[in-house]
Amino acid sequence: MENLLKKISDILEVSTIDTNWKFSDFDEWDSLSSLAIVALLESDYNMFCTYAKLEKFENIREFCEFVLNNGK
Repeated sequence: MENLLKKISDILEVSTIDTNWKFSDFDEWDSLSSLAIVALLESDYNMFCTYAKLEKFENIREFCEFVLNNGK
């Protein structure tokens, strides 16, 4: 999970991530960062996710678990 969190923090340009937060809780969250997360999933994890799906995750931890469990 640490590797994925590092990639997310790079995209959001923050030094730390509270995994209890939602993406929308970050001031840096915008359409470009959401596209970067979608691109990250496709390139690094061979997964597809929409912006709408990103918004539905309860928090960053739930998103990471989804990714690391291959979308399950």
